[in-house]
Amino acid sequence: MPVRAEHDRAVLAGLLGRDPVLHAYQLGDLDDFFWPYTSWFRREDQVALLYHGADLPTLLAFAAPADTAALSVLLAQVAPVLPARLYAHLSPGLTGALAGSFRMDAGGRHHRMALTDPGRLGTVAPAGVVLGAADLPQVRELYARAYPGNWFDERMMQTGQYLGIRDGGALVAVAGVHVFSPTYRVAALGNVTTHPRWRGRGLAASVVAALCARLRESVRHVTLNVKADNAAAVRLYERVGFTRVADYDEWTLTSLGAAAG
Repeated sequence: MPVRAEHDRAVLAGLLGRDPVLHAYQLGDLDDFFWPYTSWFRREDQVALLYHGADLPTLLAFAAPADTAALSVLLAQVAPVLPARLYAHLSPGLTGALAGSFRMDAGGRHHRMALTDPGRLGTVAPAGVVLGAADLPQVRELYARAYPGNWFDERMMQTGQYLGIRDGGALVAVAGVHVFSPTYRVAALGNVTTHPRWRGRGLAASVVAALCARLRESVRHVTLNVKADNAAAVRLYERVGFTRVADYDEWTLTSLGAAAG
């Protein structure tokens, strides 16, 4: 079966929903909020997503080990129609399918984690208030100070799933989401940070615990991505009940023709 574009959200939801934790970001992108920025490629039961809503398009291709070979075939077939420069989030074992067409600059190993022990949320004192559009200037300021280079889609503030902790009037800790889809019952935490002067006081754990409790009112699977070498963050998430369930690698891809030019 050749690769083809897939435009049927119900078909995609059925395929991705077989492993909603591994495919949480892709499931979230089926929502109307993200759908206009997506291109989907399908070969038999394998799916890859090209997301156009970032500065550079981002290719998402995740597979369980047993499906790596089949997804590699899809990627090799779709490589000629991909942009000349893009990001890619790829499960281990998939890079060979693209290496013949692109120069691949590594961005590092990441863990996909899932909230598998929500009972541990109760071991942390939750804290945080819901942030909205009026809080955007302070949110931007905190990220600039505490999390430079953070990928923050300001539209996600509209979900009501951003919480913050204040000291007086100052915002000192934030947790939010990259994905929030009650329709597909998935969420992915993101944009979690604490002001440098307030670190070491457990504020990140408190605001994450509060956000997870809020998310679980409307979704079944709460996930997140974290850099594998960020030991402090991994410990924080494990403390509140998250478990590492998969790995993937981030890459910057440049077509060999463009790189040569």
